[in-house]
Amino acid sequence: MCQGSFVVQNKTIFMTHQYNITGMTCGNCVAKVKSALLMLGDVTEAEVGLNAPQATVTVQKHTPLSVLQTALSKAGNYTITEAGEMHMAHGSAMIEESGTWLNTYKPILLIGAYLLGGTLLIESAHGGFALERWLQNFMAGFFLVFSFFKLLDVQAFADSYTTYDVVAKHWRSWGVIYPFVELALGVAFLTGLRPLLVNGVAFVVMGVSIIGVLQSVLAKRKIQCACLGAVFNLPMSTVTIIEDALMIAMSAVMILELM
Repeated sequence: MCQGSFVVQNKTIFMTHQYNITGMTCGNCVAKVKSALLMLGDVTEAEVGLNAPQATVTVQKHTPLSVLQTALSKAGNYTITEAGEMHMAHGSAMIEESGTWLNTYKPILLIGAYLLGGTLLIESAHGGFALERWLQNFMAGFFLVFSFFKLLDVQAFADSYTTYDVVAKHWRSWGVIYPFVELALGVAFLTGLRPLLVNGVAFVVMGVSIIGVLQSVLAKRKIQCACLGAVFNLPMSTVTIIEDALMIAMSAVMILELM
């Protein structure tokens, strides 16, 4: 049930409820959501903010959640849920961890194991271990695999990414572009195209990406990690920091090797 309270004014009972709203990325979104809610006849007040993101709505009589959702859908790609409900539709930020640590992070651990095993097999086939070649193949696999999951639903990834990335928060289009940047980096690493330039771009992209991750983890926000798009409900944690930091370190080593 949504959190609510009752206020009696002039024999009229006003009900106040709190809701979670996802899909808002800027002040303009807040204004559109608030306007859409206030246009409903039974809504007398609506306070909307980006922080939760949350809305406090005062109504004259019970208004079904479906009615509120219909109003917001007309205003944009917004999803409203009752406060306290953990909803993953359209890249919702709020998630709840369930099961053991191993079960929670199994997808990303398996991907890491496959990439490590596959790239080591490639080195074995060459008859020896070459650090530069191994790093190049590992990073190619990393960017190709992670871009694949994001490209399965670019809009859902963008919705999730805007909840914590320092660039996407202010420019949502970066969340739409980002999977294609990863794809391009993967292809460039795979083909050996301009390695110094490509590693420089990877270093900057991952360096900027880790800022929002660090901020979210240090603030202990329970939000979805968008590293695997909207396919898996992975919580933001130190695992995400390690993942980004590893790619930053690898690209830095490659840059030093190539200079």
